[in-house]
Amino acid sequence: MIRIPWRAVAVAGDSMTPALRPGDALVVRRGGRVAVGDVVVARHPRESGTVVVKRVAFRDGDGWWLESDNQEARGRQDSWNWGAVPDELVLGRVVARYWPPSRVSVFAARRGRPPS
Repeated sequence: MIRIPWRAVAVAGDSMTPALRPGDALVVRRGGRVAVGDVVVARHPRESGTVVVKRVAFRDGDGWWLESDNQEARGRQDSWNWGAVPDELVLGRVVARYWPPSRVSVFAARRGRPPS
């Protein structure tokens, strides 16, 4: 069986504004190295079947501390709520935004915030 190393994910909610907005469509590179400053997609540690888009803040023991860019967003949840996210729940690193066309951008690995 061939495993495709890419995944598409749509942003819902305001927790990552202004860098990412609701409706942004992202390309995620499955697996690979994750570093502080990267935007990643992870399985929600408490809600089976839900994925989250967050920024890597730091390494904490056997997991990653993942934070929202917009801590004031309504309904925001991140490591401040659940603690560090284990490696096995981090699905991959966001490498590009392909929608909407006016905001198409490539996210450089480990270089901080993506273009807004």
